[in-house]
Amino acid sequence: MPIRYSYNEIKRITKGFKDKLGEGGYGSVFKGKLRSNHLVAVKLLGKAKTNGQDFISEVATIGRIHHVNVAKFVGFCVEGSKQALVYDFMPNGSLDKIIFSGEDKITLSWQKTFEIAIGVARGIEYLHRGCDTQILHFDIKPHNILLDENFVPKVSDFGLAKLYSVDDSIVSLTAARGTLGYIAPELVYKNIGGISYKADVYSFGMLLMEMIGKRKNLNEFVEHSSQTYFPSWVYDRFNQGEDIELGDAPLTSTEKTIVTKMIIAAFWCIQMKPTDRPSMSKVLEILDTDIKFLEMPPKPYQLLLESSSSTEDYLTKYTLVDYN
Repeated sequence: MPIRYSYNEIKRITKGFKDKLGEGGYGSVFKGKLRSNHLVAVKLLGKAKTNGQDFISEVATIGRIHHVNVAKFVGFCVEGSKQALVYDFMPNGSLDKIIFSGEDKITLSWQKTFEIAIGVARGIEYLHRGCDTQILHFDIKPHNILLDENFVPKVSDFGLAKLYSVDDSIVSLTAARGTLGYIAPELVYKNIGGISYKADVYSFGMLLMEMIGKRKNLNEFVEHSSQTYFPSWVYDRFNQGEDIELGDAPLTSTEKTIVTKMIIAAFWCIQMKPTDRPSMSKVLEILDTDIKFLEMPPKPYQLLLESSSSTEDYLTKYTLVDYN
């Protein structure tokens, strides 16, 4: 079980919150060191997400998660309104810093990128099916995928996660949750289908597309307007049998096979209706299948933001665009 720390111990571990690693919607993350010299990341929650008892119950559940592709939970602190989570420190940071970085970026081979994609898929599958509780993450995105010293991916940040019985195929939510660009359409449009683990599948598909393109799926500043929405551009090129240029060097035949598998898996994941999307177990099968046996799905609708002026009222900002 995870260790319970006092707030003073949290301050000592982080040397007074000296080394800030990043900031998110739920607070700031600091680098820390335990007495054993083990490096950790301490997430200090900016505002108490739940009352103390609910927080401890959630911590106890997350503490039972043990998988090579899920961030290892070390401990927690809850003292009044002060709440903190302690995880293993990941030296290679988050996936977004690698796939969206500038000139000085770390360049990963397609093989390593493929291994990261498979690792993330295994981590999500474990959350859905491998625990005694079904854990729906609701915030799968590159920022929440951490990489260890060997670039093994770890699904992290369970700030929006919800716990359900493994028997629940459709779950209830009082409000939409997720990040713009990755949020599944059924969380916005209630008539598309019920909310289930397929919401995470959709987000994984959008993450996969960004890993392929090494860019945000929606980019208004690209040279050609046809490339503004990357999945739509890729689908058209791929469907017409054209070579997809990804990076400076042409792809080898092995790399083309890897990219093809990732593209087909991604498009199955981002189908509009949840019932048309595969489970994460099926996604892993697709990534492990010979490409000659794989079938391209229909072109998905695009879930597009009309205006990004405010994330508060994003429910009113979405529109569906049919690119078929």
